[in-house]
Amino acid sequence: MQERCRLHTNLRTFIEQLRRENDLVEIHAPVDPHLELAEIHRRVIAEEGPALLFTNVKGSSFPVITNLFGTSKRVDLAFGPRPEQLMKQIVELMHKLMPPTPKALWSERKLIADLLKVGLKTVPAHQAPALECRQEEVDLTRLPVITSWQEDGGPFITLPLVYTQHPVTGQHNLGMYRMQIFDKQTTGMHWQIHKGGGFHHHEAEKRNQDLPVRVHLGGPPALIASAIAPVPEFLPELLLTSLIIGQKLPVVRPEGGGYPYIAEAEFILSGMVPAHERRLEGPFGDHYGYYSLAHEFPVFHVKEVRHRKDAIYPATVVGKPRQEDYYMGEFLQRLLSPAFPMAMPGVRDLWTYAETGFHPLAAAVVRESYSREALANAFRILGEGQLTLTKFLIVTDQLTPLDDFPRLFETVMERFDPATDLFIFGHTSMDTLDYTGRRFNHGSKAVLIGTGEVKRRLPAEYHGPDLPGIRSAAVYCKGALVLEAESFESSPELADRLLEHHGEALSEWPFIFLVDDIQAASGQTPFLWTVFTRFDPAYDIYARTELIRHHPSYCFPIVVDARMKPGYPDELETDPSVKKLVDERWKEYFGK
Repeated sequence: MQERCRLHTNLRTFIEQLRRENDLVEIHAPVDPHLELAEIHRRVIAEEGPALLFTNVKGSSFPVITNLFGTSKRVDLAFGPRPEQLMKQIVELMHKLMPPTPKALWSERKLIADLLKVGLKTVPAHQAPALECRQEEVDLTRLPVITSWQEDGGPFITLPLVYTQHPVTGQHNLGMYRMQIFDKQTTGMHWQIHKGGGFHHHEAEKRNQDLPVRVHLGGPPALIASAIAPVPEFLPELLLTSLIIGQKLPVVRPEGGGYPYIAEAEFILSGMVPAHERRLEGPFGDHYGYYSLAHEFPVFHVKEVRHRKDAIYPATVVGKPRQEDYYMGEFLQRLLSPAFPMAMPGVRDLWTYAETGFHPLAAAVVRESYSREALANAFRILGEGQLTLTKFLIVTDQLTPLDDFPRLFETVMERFDPATDLFIFGHTSMDTLDYTGRRFNHGSKAVLIGTGEVKRRLPAEYHGPDLPGIRSAAVYCKGALVLEAESFESSPELADRLLEHHGEALSEWPFIFLVDDIQAASGQTPFLWTVFTRFDPAYDIYARTELIRHHPSYCFPIVVDARMKPGYPDELETDPSVKKLVDERWKEYFGK
């Protein structure tokens, strides 16, 4: 038990623990980082298999570790229960110490002592393994950077920990942004509209300044978690890392000034992102399960590459849920959920859904101490950090487990009034990777509210009429009917026709979802992924509507057209030749 609670201060102690737990497999057969390695990874993670250490990667002398966080068990091994317990204690402490008294401070002295350990610790360069080796000439092609999908624009670094500082305030940000390898010395820098590094670059560009950038690969698992955590802008990610590991984070301060080096990293890339320089980046398969298209993004010019003498290159593979971000997202939401009421007092619980790629869908349990307070709390959520890019937000005042989506959705459908409780907002921003909005970074949002007493009983079986253009029907959960329909290209007006000719007959169903494949109704992951990555509220929600004092008053059923539309990027599918290669070599990889 003590071993399970151990906090890892670098990548290799975590790897050693996985080896002792028999949760790591070493693959010594030669493996190509172009497509082959990623397909092996995808098959293993689909079976909730072990972490993978590839020791013989073609074209590079460095081994590659993947699938570090591909199960709930490994996430628990990486972080243990302490960070979540500590976060809850911190939130409770804030209440106990308002106002602070000598008695209260003394009673919490152990926790306060733990908090005094949070911070950065400066160490000399010779004590930093990350600075042991330096490339004489920068050559990024010597790193075993993987290519995951056959239509990708090239290899890209999948777990970069990108450190920047605000050009005026000096406040730091640690984020994870896609970095396409262009050549030996340059990469793309996929700063999306809601990312801290992008904010820093924007401020630098306004002043016609280049922005220094330092990219770390590896280090404590907590460093990776902190880089992707949806924390408020004012909370420094390096301090969150220190909080998670329970001790100060060792860094090296350069003698001539500049950004710190994280001492326990595996690789460190240092350089500059010039102002006003852009280059076409992409396309790439992404965590939504589709290809994101090619767009102009800033360029990172690498001036220095440092690494451990026995460096291990950490990587992950992005694709359809569930991937590693699913399990990391679960941990981070549990870790940060006690702090939500501090930032948003009316919010009791909050969850975003990894099955959709996070931004397309969120749900919250909120306070409703007066009529319509739930709407005020919804606006508060949509104004908070990365939550501003939420596409569809569901709120309720009922204490229901948000990760159980069918139960949540039934709770809301039993209570919401279609005349007053569905709000659709057009002309809003949208996540860079979501292409349902018909225009890059633009789209719409919807808020669905279900509070108070139960208003209706939900149907659990479909006994309605045969519907033209519909091939099959299935119930996802009570009140939610899924219809496999003709393609959007052959029948774009299908939703309108259903409402016009069969609206009354279908009115016992609060929600109807049009999909291309009825398998979408087979479980939470396929339903959420299919539906919420394939519709934009302003374009794809249909209902019989009456406009009353500027508010659309809807009638049941509300039809969501979640079919693939023209212009949507392609769904990710493995190249048949790669599939065949991995099939043939499978026993060679695993010695079976």
